[in-house]
This record gives sequence, structure tokens and C-alpha cells, in this order.
Amino acid sequence: MEYELKIDVSPVYELLDSFMLYVTRKWISNLDIGPHWISDVEDRISPHKVTALMQAVEWPFTDYDVLYAWVYIRGPATSVQHFLDDLDSASIEECYQQIAPLIQEFTIEDAFRIRSSYSPLLRLWYEQYFRHVEHKILPLLIEDASEKKMLESKMDPVSLIEYASGGVVFEEITDLKTIVLLPTVHNRPINTYCFYKTMVIVQYPVDVPLEDENEPPMVLLRMTKALSDPTRLRLLRYVAHEPKSLWEMQSDLNQSREMLMHHLMILRVAGLLRIHLRGEQDERFSIRPDGASELQMFLESYIYL
Repeated sequence: MEYELKIDVSPVYELLDSFMLYVTRKWISNLDIGPHWISDVEDRISPHKVTALMQAVEWPFTDYDVLYAWVYIRGPATSVQHFLDDLDSASIEECYQQIAPLIQEFTIEDAFRIRSSYSPLLRLWYEQYFRHVEHKILPLLIEDASEKKMLESKMDPVSLIEYASGGVVFEEITDLKTIVLLPTVHNRPINTYCFYKTMVIVQYPVDVPLEDENEPPMVLLRMTKALSDPTRLRLLRYVAHEPKSLWEMQSDLNQSREMLMHHLMILRVAGLLRIHLRGEQDERFSIRPDGASELQMFLESYIYL
């Protein structure tokens, strides 16, 4: 499978990440920021502005695919305000033409609705929240993206994607031409994907420096948590020899889909599983051999620090 690998970085992606997480509460219990992040944010925002932001909770989740694509297609933005000003000044026809080749059944009405609905809320979110954390996050994103770009000459695209994402492997996907890697802090430690007709955007988590070096790193805590449950140990053994689909796991292990997804998420964020992607709804799981060696490395590094 041949595709072009690109590594992109922009504060606008992180703005969208944080806005999406705040509005939808998606994955929040599995993220390092945790559910308490919501209450911390709302302590700093007036109730009527919270109400304004929460209008977006009723809007289609697929709208974010359009927003991320606009950020990528419109190119590097020097700032969040620059991107929003640039998007607002573009014609609706231009906004539509940028997305139509990527998303089936996308209409010019969709382009108008999404731009007119999200632009004022993203400006509000930037003023109320993101501008206060941007200066801490952006250097981490830039540094990590620079590291991954340096590795492009030393690693093949498949290996680089798996390394950056902690286990994502793309297999045969019809018409796939471009994979875009984006570093993210708010979504840490999970990977997220936006699938398009000819492109996939993959967000991978960036490690954040510990405030207290005496505390065990989050990556080590995630690993030890994942391995503390016998069910998850049995899952690792089950997928050790060949990739398995969720359907095969349900059939062979007599576990509910919900319970399997719970355990798989914990193993994935710990870096102990590979996820093989053949499309948005076609996933298989296998053990990630590097996971065991990384556990030993992080454990020894912390204990003998």
C-alpha cells in the first residue's frame, strides 16, 4: 500500500480537540485530563457562556471531520484568530469545494451551517479557555512534530506511524493517498482518527513533562493498571499469535462487546496492543511486542532514578 505520510502541527487542531472534548465529553473518563477537567474549566466560565458553548452538543459529531479537514487544507495558520478570520473571509463555495472531494454527500448547505455555527463558538472557546493554556501546549506539539519529521528519513511510513501512535497499523485501504499525523495533548493518551475518501488524519498523544519527578510517569501507571486485571492478561495472550476482530473476541471469549471495548481501550492506551485498520469500521487487534520491553524500561527508569 502506497500513501504519502505528512506530519502537521497547528494550535487550531488542539483548539478543536479541547472544544470537542468539552462539548461532547467523549472519551473523557479514559483521558489523562479526566472528568475533573470539565468542572475546572466551568469554574472559569460564566454560566451564560457555558450555555452558548453547549449549543454544539446537539450538532452532528461528524462536523468535526469537516473542521479538521479545513484546518489541514487551508494550510499553516500563525494563530487561531488567523485561521478563523481566514475561514470567515472565504466564500461558502470555496469552503464547500475544499471538503466535497473528501466527504461523500457533503453539500454546500453543510458548509454554510458548519462554518456559521462553529466559528463564533470557537472564538468564544478560545477567549474563555484555550488562550490561557496555548503557551504551555504549543511548544510541546512543535517539539514532538519536529522529532517525528526528523525520523521520516530513518523510518519507513508504516514504522513511523506505529511508533508515533503506539501501535496503529494501516493495512489495505482502497484509494488511500495521504495519512496525516498530528500531535495532541488534550486527547492524551488515545489516538483519534478522521477517515475521508482519500485521506486519514491520525492524532497521536504527546507526553507531558511531570511536575513532580518523584511521581511515577503516567505511561508507567497506564501499563501497570492494564496488567493488573486477569481478564486483560488473558486478552493479551489470546491476540498474541494473530490479529483478532472484536467479533471473533465476542465469539471465542464469550464476553460482551461493551466489556471487551473497555478492556481493549485500557490495553491500547497502555501501548500493549496494535490496532490494525482496514477502514473506519474494520479493526483488528494484536499484541504489541514493544510494549513489554517498554514496561521494563519505564519501570527501571523510575525505580532507579
